[in-house]
Amino acid sequence: MKIGFDNQKYLRMQSEHIMDRISMFDNKLYLEFGGKLFDDYHASRVLPGFAVDSKLQMLSKISEHAEIVIAVSSADIERHKIRADIGITYDEDVIRLIREFQSRGLFVGSVVLTKYTGERAADLFQKKIEAMGIKVYHHYMIPGYPSNMDLILSDDGYGKNDYIETSRSLVIVTAPGPGSGKMATCLSQLYHELKRGVRAGYAKYETFPIWNLPLYHPVNLAYEAATADLNDINMIDPYHLREYGITTVNYNRDVEIFPVVNAMFMRIYGESPYKSPTDMGVNMAGNCIIDDEVCREASRQEIIRRYYEAIDGVAEGTRSQEEVLKIQMLMNQENLTVLDRKTVGPALRKAEETGSPAVAIELADGRIFTGKTGDLLGASSAALLNTLKELAEIPHEDDIISPRAIQPIQELKTRYFGSRNPRLHTDEVLIALSSTAEWNEAARLALSQLNKLEGSQVHSTVILSAQDRNTFKKLKCNVTFEPKTE
Repeated sequence: MKIGFDNQKYLRMQSEHIMDRISMFDNKLYLEFGGKLFDDYHASRVLPGFAVDSKLQMLSKISEHAEIVIAVSSADIERHKIRADIGITYDEDVIRLIREFQSRGLFVGSVVLTKYTGERAADLFQKKIEAMGIKVYHHYMIPGYPSNMDLILSDDGYGKNDYIETSRSLVIVTAPGPGSGKMATCLSQLYHELKRGVRAGYAKYETFPIWNLPLYHPVNLAYEAATADLNDINMIDPYHLREYGITTVNYNRDVEIFPVVNAMFMRIYGESPYKSPTDMGVNMAGNCIIDDEVCREASRQEIIRRYYEAIDGVAEGTRSQEEVLKIQMLMNQENLTVLDRKTVGPALRKAEETGSPAVAIELADGRIFTGKTGDLLGASSAALLNTLKELAEIPHEDDIISPRAIQPIQELKTRYFGSRNPRLHTDEVLIALSSTAEWNEAARLALSQLNKLEGSQVHSTVILSAQDRNTFKKLKCNVTFEPKTE
């Protein structure tokens, strides 16, 4: 895989820049962390070389100064909102985040339930968090937010929110996903800190859009595709352009909220340390791109992948047509079609040749292998086995799974589980392959190739089963499929 991003340079620059920002204020900085603190697969896809836990690695360098506050919307808990990239609900992800942070030696101080209106699911979630020994606070909806500044900056606005007790100079405010109220949590804390005589500061750490890349750079367009459901729009920062005469990129929510942030600082200091939303940011990612064309191409592929996510979601009733139309517009800007995803053409051709569903897998080195639906194996299973054989240099005609391993699984499915489809899913194929590997050297060799599938691209001509999707996800493959049933 070609690398377009220098991760070590990023860790060094980013940690130094954050410490410099703390020194601008009265030894108290609320740092809003956008995106994912770890498992940042979007960043790793569009910036090849970016480690999925880069931000966590960076925080570990300054862990003695930092504590973490996790914000989660009570409305998202109530409606069981799913984090699409890992397939778990936001409340489940908060617990996962807490455990992961603690395992890395980071201090999680509290959880704040934003937009709280007494939701029963949020109350039950609060009990779980408190049972873990972590404090929970409530923040509320404010009418006219963010434009009604007189109300926001009053005891009936931010003043109604709980004050979150913190003990360290750097307070990281993060969340399981966008729209969780991270910025509002930070600004509310500034209001409360002022009432307590503390001149706290605020900064924003958002990887995307990348402020010092052009507005229509594919990396920034890929961010718009990733947030199509939120109606986020990348835009030129008008405040930065007016103040400095320099064009930088931000997104609409930050631009809209800037007058509130600016007014907060005017009340705290009598003047604002920031002249623009761009000034508030601390992101150094744009300075660590070492091969622009590699990142451009990776981002174009991400836009197509997000398009397939959207149309598949429409077919399954989980996405809206508006999302599809927005991503189509982004594809048009880059003159992209679905056939620019290299696995789509081979999968469609295989399906047309065989008259049955097919799957194509592209490895990181560019090689593509296909599989079709057969009597024993589904198309995903066939493509997976064919790819493992090629990686292990095993002749295509050689069987590497014993019938003794397949038959018991088929009998279990059809006789006891009531399935009319005896074909093996990918997870079942890997179980059968593992069983065969006990006595078969070829099977053992094929099984040892699994780690080489990380970062592979997979495309199916029909909607994949949940089992196959989960298997490919565990193998760290990027999956798309046509919105058609088998």
